[in-house]
Amino acid sequence: MSTFDPAALECLAAIVEEGGFERAAQRLHITQSAVSQRLRALEAQVGSVLIVRSRPLKPTSAGQLLLKHTRQLRLLRADLERDLQELAPSARGGAREDERIAIAINADSIATWALDALSDLVRERLPLEIIADDQDFTQEWLRSGQVLGCVTTLRAALRGCRVLPLGAMHYVAVAAPSFAARYLPQGLTSHSFRDVPFVSFNRKDDMQTEFIMRTFGLKRAAVSRVFVPSSEGQVRAVAAGWGVGVVPELLARSWIADGRLLDLAPGHFVAVQLYWHSWNLQSEVLDALADALTAGAAQALVQ
Repeated sequence: MSTFDPAALECLAAIVEEGGFERAAQRLHITQSAVSQRLRALEAQVGSVLIVRSRPLKPTSAGQLLLKHTRQLRLLRADLERDLQELAPSARGGAREDERIAIAINADSIATWALDALSDLVRERLPLEIIADDQDFTQEWLRSGQVLGCVTTLRAALRGCRVLPLGAMHYVAVAAPSFAARYLPQGLTSHSFRDVPFVSFNRKDDMQTEFIMRTFGLKRAAVSRVFVPSSEGQVRAVAAGWGVGVVPELLARSWIADGRLLDLAPGHFVAVQLYWHSWNLQSEVLDALADALTAGAAQALVQ
C-alpha cells in the first residue's frame, strides 16, 4: 500500500475546506504554486484526479477517500496530543490550524446546550471546528467523511459509525404579544395560521409546518415564511414583530417568562429526538466528545 505524504494530504484538505487554492496557500503559509505542486504530486501518486475544478471546488470519489484518511490521521494526532499532555502537563499543547477536529451540529443545539457541553474540551485546547446545519442534514457531512461526528435526528447508525441517544428538544410556537394581539386575536388556530408569516431558519427548515400539522391534526399545511439563518436571530426577529416562530423551548424560555414572547399554543410542542453519531474508531478524542455531548444533553434535553 502506498504511503502518502502527510503534507500533501493536508494540502488537499485545505483546498477543499477553504474552497480554493489561494486560501489554502494562506492557511498553510506556502505559495499558491506550492499548493498546486503538492496536489499534482498526490494525484500522480494516486493515479486519479482528486479535485473537480468547479465553483465551489469539489473532491472526486478518490479525493473524498483521501480526505477521510486525512481526518483519521488528524484524530490519531489529537489522541497523541492528549496522551502527551497527560504525561507532561507542562508541555506546550495545541494542534496546528490545519489539524482541526470537525463535527457537525444543528444550529439550535449550538444556540442552546452544545457549546456549554464542549467548553471543557476547548479549554483543553482540542482544535475543534463546528459546522452548523439543519438537524435533518448534519448526517450528510458524516456520510461524506467531512466530519468525525454529528448531532442529528437520524436514529439508525450510518455504516462504519456508532450512535448514542442524546434526548429530545421541544419546539414551541411563539410571537410578540403586540403581534399576537393585532394579527391573532383569537389565537393560533387551524385557520388563522394562514394569515401570518412564520420566521424560518432557511428553506430546509420545515418545523413550522410540522408544528401546525401535529397541533391541529392536519395532513398537510403550507405557511408564508421569512428567513433568518440564525437560531438566536429568529427569536429576536419574532420579538420584533416579524411573525410567528417555532423555536426551541430552551431558547424561548426566558423570553416567555419575562413577557417579551407569548406561547401561542400552551401545552403543544414538537419533540425532536437527537442522536450523536461518530466514526466507529477507538479514539480518546471521539470518546471525550461523546462523553461531553451526552452529559450536556442529559442536563438540557428531555430524556
